[in-house]
Amino acid sequence: MRSNWAGNLTFSAAEVRRPATVAELRSLVAAGRRVKALGSGHSFSDIADTDGTLIDLSALPPEIDVDTAARTVRVAAGVRYAELAAHLHARGFALPNMASLPHISVGGSVATGTHGSGDANGGLATSVSAIDLVTADGGVHAMSRDADGDTFDGAVVALGALGVVTHLTLDLRPGFEIRQRVLTGLELADATADFDAITAAAYSVSLFTDWRGPRFTQVWLKQLADAPGADFPWAEPAGTKLHPVPGVDPLHCTEQHDVPGPWHERLPHFRPGFTPSNGEELQSEYLVPRAHAAAALTALDGVRDTVAPVLQICEVRTVAADRLWLSPAHGRDTVALHFTWVKDTPRVLPVLTAVEAALAPYEPRPHWGKLFTTAPAEVRARYPRMGDFLALAAATDPAGTFSNGYLDRMLHA
Repeated sequence: MRSNWAGNLTFSAAEVRRPATVAELRSLVAAGRRVKALGSGHSFSDIADTDGTLIDLSALPPEIDVDTAARTVRVAAGVRYAELAAHLHARGFALPNMASLPHISVGGSVATGTHGSGDANGGLATSVSAIDLVTADGGVHAMSRDADGDTFDGAVVALGALGVVTHLTLDLRPGFEIRQRVLTGLELADATADFDAITAAAYSVSLFTDWRGPRFTQVWLKQLADAPGADFPWAEPAGTKLHPVPGVDPLHCTEQHDVPGPWHERLPHFRPGFTPSNGEELQSEYLVPRAHAAAALTALDGVRDTVAPVLQICEVRTVAADRLWLSPAHGRDTVALHFTWVKDTPRVLPVLTAVEAALAPYEPRPHWGKLFTTAPAEVRARYPRMGDFLALAAATDPAGTFSNGYLDRMLHA
């Protein structure tokens, strides 16, 4: 039986099927009692698990169809961002942003609210303008931003609860270049005092710390190549190429040292041909309102003696507010606090509880596809449109074909 990318979860599905066509997929869904779709398997939670039929989307045709006039692309949900980005770049187009690793599938990333960084950049799902959804009866339901309005905002980041998304249409922008530089030695006091100026210093900004002291070990600035270089008085340029995780070969990382290059070769931290991050890890992420950035970082500093022993690296990023009902950035400009832990679940879980307690005053929303221990009722309470989403899911999938243990727990417990 298959496991997820991290190897911390073995899927409990009664069967795993790899349909080669959408028609075959539709037949499998119509015949299934409980069905879940699996993309690249990069979730750390059991969000894609099922006791029924697990449908692996990797064998479906990797369709990528660019509409030059409309400046959109229709892409199969199982396509990974690295493949999509290279295809778009070759045609002079780009996505506004990418996640830290390009190895993840488009459908899975969108469904869980995955994001990159940048004060003005929304999560990956904000580029979605249409989806094709296979519903429980095997039919295909096409939805779009223009035709479905507010309801569409509930159907994009949907945790797989509405059906199997086979294709997504994404808005594009003209291609652009980015230059990336890495700095070291940012003090926590400076980061909290000047947070807005620091995150505004580039198109995309990431701060890294191991929480072994009140400082950030690295700052990654990804700036538009044609934009003037911003002064960054809070840290010093790194003398050599670095990996965010101490001790890991920086060969895995995208080009640094302010060398301009295509958007898709700079916005991710990791190169598609190499193992992203460390590979041997667990991950969690909590997204808090940007207004609470300094307070949340100070709260984490207060528990760093608990966090540091099981932490590989923590990354701080910013995400623009959006309208998507279950997006962690729904309705609020957001700061994302991402943790890459050692691969030791019994040691990590109690630390998650401590982190969540420290962040509790700031209404953290856990990333749907990563590990957390927050009570489901508390998570639901942090989404103003949760009631509307539950009604949409009940109307779209009344028999619960696409539910699973995760959704039963998170949406109803």
